[in-house]
Amino acid sequence: MYSRLAAHAALVVVLAAALPAQAGDRLTLDDAFARVVGPQAPSSIHPDLRLAGARSDVLAAERDIAAQGPALVAGAELENVLGSNGYSGLDRAELTLTLASVLERGGKRDARRALAQSRIDALGVEREAARLDLLAETARRYLAVVATGPQLQVANDDIAQRRRTVAAAQRRLQAGASPESVVLTAQAALARAELDQRRTTQEQAAARQHLAALWGEREPDFEVAGGDLLALPEIADFAALAQLLQSTPELARFADQRRIGEARLQLARAQAAPDLQWQAGLRGFNEDNDVALIGGISLPLASGRRAQPQIRAAEAELAVNEVEREALGLALYSTLVEAHGRYRVAQLEVLRLSDDVLPKLARAQAAAERAFAAGAISYLELAQLQSEATAARRQQLDAALSAQRALIEIQRLTGEPLVVAATPARGQTP
Repeated sequence: MYSRLAAHAALVVVLAAALPAQAGDRLTLDDAFARVVGPQAPSSIHPDLRLAGARSDVLAAERDIAAQGPALVAGAELENVLGSNGYSGLDRAELTLTLASVLERGGKRDARRALAQSRIDALGVEREAARLDLLAETARRYLAVVATGPQLQVANDDIAQRRRTVAAAQRRLQAGASPESVVLTAQAALARAELDQRRTTQEQAAARQHLAALWGEREPDFEVAGGDLLALPEIADFAALAQLLQSTPELARFADQRRIGEARLQLARAQAAPDLQWQAGLRGFNEDNDVALIGGISLPLASGRRAQPQIRAAEAELAVNEVEREALGLALYSTLVEAHGRYRVAQLEVLRLSDDVLPKLARAQAAAERAFAAGAISYLELAQLQSEATAARRQQLDAALSAQRALIEIQRLTGEPLVVAATPARGQTP
């Protein structure tokens, strides 16, 4: 299907588009996925996924408990002893040995087992939902680290052009063509550019630490593989992606909850059938050494009426489950609308900036630097153009980041696996 293939292609493909020479010594997105949810020792997998296994053991034990039938109860009763007159000794004592239990009716045992098994079955969907959330969070944190690379490049380029401007301003000052204030202003702009560079470096270290925290690494020393944030793939139209929402684990969870609710309702209805309590045993008469068999049976009254509140509660839970599923479906649909629209807008912005705005600004900036060195324009005009060119590049990076985050969100919503597909790198517009 095109929609499914397009959703795969829409993945954050550029995040792990490592250069071949770096594949062995750089952390790719696949490597990050493997450290969080991959085939490692169970103790190294993220606790959110190990929790499902631990809960499975608990629910399996509860299922075994639910499968047990009523226990047999052995009893002994001694009568007519330590009384008054003729009952003061053991001559007229009566010893009764009994064995009792309950005969369950209405399929209560099967209903208990069905309820316990349905809760175990629901763990698979819960674990898959947790896995998708972890993969999406890993991709977002990896993206934050990758993004600092182009941001540092923009900062370095800005520093380089500011240094050229400072040098040109100093030459004009020496020639008497500009006042000292121009040099000082150019140096202040250079200092601000250097501050942006240091801030981005700190953000890179923090983002790397944030990513490594997912697998418990306290002092990360890895470098992420390079990628092209501007290579935004085409994705399926909204209608095709909306169809995938029906299979997302977030909605599939409600199907399991409905099965649990139906099993709970069946158990509540089974409670309406009264259980038979039986007892059998032997009674010995010490007075004449005789033995007699005894037996008894009892049946609770009004079991059907007493079970009605439980039945109504189970039916109400099923109705609530339907309403909650409808509410979540609308919320997921709205989120997909927002993410899809955000991606389309950001994709258009990246393309227009790359194809139209940035090339013209680059040519204008080069011409302005030559004109300033020749004394044809003022420093204010040059600084304004340099700031505009740098702002446009940062705007393009911000739009690309917004699109990549939207891609991750689309993948999480549609339940598509976060796998990396190789794509040719696209050079970043200077």
